[in-house]
Amino acid sequence: MQKVNLFETERMFADIYCLEPGQEQKRHAHSGADKIYFVLDGTGRNHIGCDVRDLGPDHIVLAPADVEHGLRNESQARLVVLVFMAPNPNKA
Repeated sequence: MQKVNLFETERMFADIYCLEPGQEQKRHAHSGADKIYFVLDGTGRNHIGCDVRDLGPDHIVLAPADVEHGLRNESQARLVVLVFMAPNPNKA
């Protein structure tokens, strides 16, 4: 999985995540920080808490603070996702 940072401030960041077939962002949680996933291209399986969804282009989901979440590309094509997170855990 490749992460490309678009911009980052003291309060938030925005990245592009690129996942090739079979790659994943392992499930994890962020204390006190919300994360938004917006699918630009491809399809992927998103886990947020107990909720599991297949996402495609123009789908958006929120992973609230302190809730385990992750993303997996189970397709045969690249998955490209725009990710926003606030507050920025890298600046805490």
